[in-house]
Amino acid sequence: MQRVNIIGAGLAGLSAAITLAENKIQSNLISLQPSERAQSVLAEGGINGALNTMGEEDAPKYHKEDTMRAGAYLADEEAVRGLTDEAPQIIRDLERLGVAFNTQKEEILLRNFGGQKKKRTAYARSSTGKIIMTALIDEARKYEAQGLISRYPHHAFESLVLSDETTERACRGALIRDTYTTRMHFFEGSVILAIGGMNGVFPELTTGTTANSGDALAQIFAQGVRLGNLEMIQYHPTTICISGKRCLVTEAARGEGGRLFVMRAGKPWYFMEEKYPEFKNLMPRDVVSREIYFVRKDPSCGEQVYLDMTGLSGEVWRKRLPDLRAELIHYLSIDPQTTPVPVEPGIHYFMGGIDVDRKHQTNIAGLYAAGECCDQYHGANRLGGNSMLGAIYGGRVAARTVAERVEQAADVYDGNEKKIKYEKIPETDRDFREASQQVIYEIRDILAAAMGIVRNAQGLRKAEERLAQLLQRDGLNERERNRIYLAQAMVASAISRRESRGAHYREDYPERDETFSGIMQAEIKQGEDIPIQITCRKAQRAEETV
Repeated sequence: MQRVNIIGAGLAGLSAAITLAENKIQSNLISLQPSERAQSVLAEGGINGALNTMGEEDAPKYHKEDTMRAGAYLADEEAVRGLTDEAPQIIRDLERLGVAFNTQKEEILLRNFGGQKKKRTAYARSSTGKIIMTALIDEARKYEAQGLISRYPHHAFESLVLSDETTERACRGALIRDTYTTRMHFFEGSVILAIGGMNGVFPELTTGTTANSGDALAQIFAQGVRLGNLEMIQYHPTTICISGKRCLVTEAARGEGGRLFVMRAGKPWYFMEEKYPEFKNLMPRDVVSREIYFVRKDPSCGEQVYLDMTGLSGEVWRKRLPDLRAELIHYLSIDPQTTPVPVEPGIHYFMGGIDVDRKHQTNIAGLYAAGECCDQYHGANRLGGNSMLGAIYGGRVAARTVAERVEQAADVYDGNEKKIKYEKIPETDRDFREASQQVIYEIRDILAAAMGIVRNAQGLRKAEERLAQLLQRDGLNERERNRIYLAQAMVASAISRRESRGAHYREDYPERDETFSGIMQAEIKQGEDIPIQITCRKAQRAEETV
């Protein structure tokens, strides 16, 4: 059989490769960076699962309810049910692989995280992503030794290879460039995209690595892959500015008792505690970020918001947040154990991306997607602790879907090594030059001005006009044009959603409108006068599928 090609070697990519290997299906794990440098390594706070080890009578149904509510009921409820039902087993599987979760009396400790009424976030100090990734990398290497996984780090995705049929297009494989030799190669077979978020669309403004440039998503969009909910950008309420990016101050700090305040009339005002007495500082991230935005605009308040962690015990700092304290001392020369930390919202996560169904299939046959690059599970706002869970579970589901098709064809790996399709591509007239820094930053500035925490039609229309003008500039290369198309789709989605829901807050449409209770899909239609088409597909509810 042809190997399955997985683009991206973070949590979603590793999870897909391991799941395929467990089903005796070979895969190529292709990535620009080795897994050890994937975006997933940066995840800090924890992974959600209703283990109920804290005596709070938690259950997956409550996890599902919290996920749906935080996402403003924009996600597919049955897909979320699958995610939350499997979450406890995923955490147990990770523990079996050697993930050293914090424990007490041999039970996994769970902490509070934003938007959740129960303690259900398992964690490994404040380096959960790094520790989980280490375990999955070791597991993948076991299957690599068996010939089931072949790793190709330092290989860049350039383009999908699609069939010529116009009625039902299918994915034949991917063009991949070896960044060491610059040679182009064709990897034939089904493709699972696990390419992460669009951090590189907003250089210096996100908490994620800009190695996730957004070029891959822009390329596949230009090739006809449908995207969804591009307007849903999560601003994490607590970040600090460091060279070249934002540094996350993990939500675990508030989960352990950190408190937000702003100076008002010469005294600290703990505004979240006054406005939201039930959840206090642990409201969903979109709510907290908006409240920070509004108090900074309030003339009676100071412009700087602080995170006060001075009330946390020495034991919490030693056992649960040691890495966070070290980071803040290193970057700010502030010891958070004794001094409040100045924070502000920063772009952290993209709920929108490749539009997939419950089996993680795209609108192109043979093409799948998982992790932050797709629009599944999080709706209009992601719960903290659901990111790593969604990546691992999504990778599993995509791989299971591929395995079902392979099983139907009775074509599995029999233990004999088969020749890998890794051929040099003939000369092509495709333009694979990198986008210029000038164009990248122009697009960033246009989007940042229009698609902040609070939006309005005037700002979005201005962005629409500026992007259209930029597209007419002479000398643009293919990557630059594709980036502009992606930016236009983001703005068009935000314009089309004439309501406020989750991370998308329109001051000119401040209320939720159920007319828009669905996925805002974006698709390029070749040959049309207006090539980017936006449609709102109604979100499915559990009762609709009975």
